[in-house]
Amino acid sequence: MTITLLSLIAAAPTRLNPLDLFLQADIVVKTVMIGLILASLWVWTIIVSFSMRMGKIERRSREFEADFWDAEELDSLTTGRARKDLPSARVAAAGVAEWKRSTQHPPVDREGTRHRLAGAMESQVAKEADDLSERLNFLATVGSVAPFVGLFGTVWGIMNSFFQIGMQESSSLAVVAPGIAEALFATAIGLFAAIPAVIAYNRFSHRVNRYEARLQRFADRFHAGLSFELDKA
Repeated sequence: MTITLLSLIAAAPTRLNPLDLFLQADIVVKTVMIGLILASLWVWTIIVSFSMRMGKIERRSREFEADFWDAEELDSLTTGRARKDLPSARVAAAGVAEWKRSTQHPPVDREGTRHRLAGAMESQVAKEADDLSERLNFLATVGSVAPFVGLFGTVWGIMNSFFQIGMQESSSLAVVAPGIAEALFATAIGLFAAIPAVIAYNRFSHRVNRYEARLQRFADRFHAGLSFELDKA
């Protein structure tokens, strides 16, 4: 027994090595770690791609709105921009389409047209916000679930360490410490996946809400302009 303990102490690592902790872990703990690592990689993929996408959309929206208010012919502007996947252009296109449907056959019902214009653009604004926030659900899921998945790996690893205590009939730290360290590493990976996901979800949700408010202001201003045209008619 003394020789076994001495050999375990000699084989114990002198510094924390994540790769060794992973390789020496139980198959269940390894599976948990691999799942959390893949989730973390996907989280960072979403973070990078969403940041680039929102930056591009916000920049192009500012350019579109500047051109939109100066334009005399809206059909070509909204149709061309809509083909380029721009939310503000689709909101404007929804207003223009409803305007044409409601005013093509006189006499024009002014109040009814106003309500339909508002409904069409508000519906499009909500749809654009939903489309932008669709991938954020994964961030919320990882942020809430990953710590518990890591905890499951930790519990399983600690149970395995206690089993080793029974097998070797020794409660020495040299016996249980490696297994406990491997188990706790699963929780660390779970937190590594969850913390960026939570931060990114909160930040991106705020960014989507801010952009939705901007789209709504754009729709309200366009609706006011169309209402003025109705009054003149």
